[in-house]
Amino acid sequence: MLLKNKKIILGVSASVACYKSISLCRLLIKEGAEVRVVLTPSVKNFIAPLTFSVVSKNKVLVEMFEEGTWNNHVEMGLWADLMLIAPASANTIAKMSNGICDTILLAIYLSARCEVVIAPAMDEDMWKHKTTQQNIAKLKENGCKVIPVQHGELASGLIGEGRMPEPEEIIDYLKKSKKNEPLSGLTVLINAGPTHEAIDPVRYIGNYSSGKMGYCLAEVALELGATVKLVIGPNDLNINKKIEVTKIISSDELYDCCVHLSKESDIIICAAAVADYKPAVVSNHKIKKNETTLSLQLIKTKDTLEALGELKATHQLLIGFALETDNAPNYGANKITKKNLDAVIINSPSTEGTGFGYDTNAAIWLDNKGNRQDFEKQTKAELSIKIWNNIVSLISTKL
Repeated sequence: MLLKNKKIILGVSASVACYKSISLCRLLIKEGAEVRVVLTPSVKNFIAPLTFSVVSKNKVLVEMFEEGTWNNHVEMGLWADLMLIAPASANTIAKMSNGICDTILLAIYLSARCEVVIAPAMDEDMWKHKTTQQNIAKLKENGCKVIPVQHGELASGLIGEGRMPEPEEIIDYLKKSKKNEPLSGLTVLINAGPTHEAIDPVRYIGNYSSGKMGYCLAEVALELGATVKLVIGPNDLNINKKIEVTKIISSDELYDCCVHLSKESDIIICAAAVADYKPAVVSNHKIKKNETTLSLQLIKTKDTLEALGELKATHQLLIGFALETDNAPNYGANKITKKNLDAVIINSPSTEGTGFGYDTNAAIWLDNKGNRQDFEKQTKAELSIKIWNNIVSLISTKL
């Protein structure tokens, strides 16, 4: 189900065809999408907002300055994976193409960072008018997708082009457009960055991990259509607001969070540089520099990857990362077996300019099918694409 788990804004503008939008809303929900409906004020002349509220099970937005809705255009624009405007009247299309913002629907359109699809609906003469066609062309240039109008009986009683497709046909269009998103409908859980294991209130045991590799993997997963959840340790990254982020500090927090989120995840990638040991005792007060030496007793941290391997469901893919200095392929193969992984990506700190803190990386891919692929030094963004290509090839065997 390519629309499963997608967050969709259904925009409805004033057209006789808006009665179809009720069925469209119901079908989107049936496909597994979460739908929030936004109406232009004139739609109330055709259908009561309460109808859409009941069908969508969410509050419907209509007025720009209604109490509690002023910032919703920003929040909704960040929330959505897709904005579908059906029907899109000639008036709304004209305003969209010229950046006019006099309704909450238009404000959300101008704030949206997601894909926008429109289904025009109007009389044939309006549809074929040179101005309308110029507006449509401008929207396409701005990245909007336009569902072709149909030929048939129009509200005026005439026969011609301008009909909005039936709801089932719009669903089919959306599904076909998602076929280039192989992760559509899937939830991806990624952990990234370092953990900081407290010694006292001001000191900790940590490492130089920046979280860049895990974050690059998260961005590519988002582009491939997944719902992405990122559990990340302390970092300085500017993270895409479409990614659901949980910030953690310690290995215990990472463990608890990943185990909890794994239950609803289809693909899990453990890229975090988790501390192997932590202080057995954490001081409640800053340790004073009184002695020449200081001894710390360290104990093993919880093994998040091993726990996820034990909990892994038959449909899930689990991918691990390993930093090895020697005999990397053998250690990697052993980790696949020991921790019930589908694949492991092995990094080595011996390659200059790769690893912690750098924008570049080199790696070896090993999977449980016996496949190996060596990736030479390249940007972490480029490497992430190649890793995902390999993961996608595994999906058909598990999901």
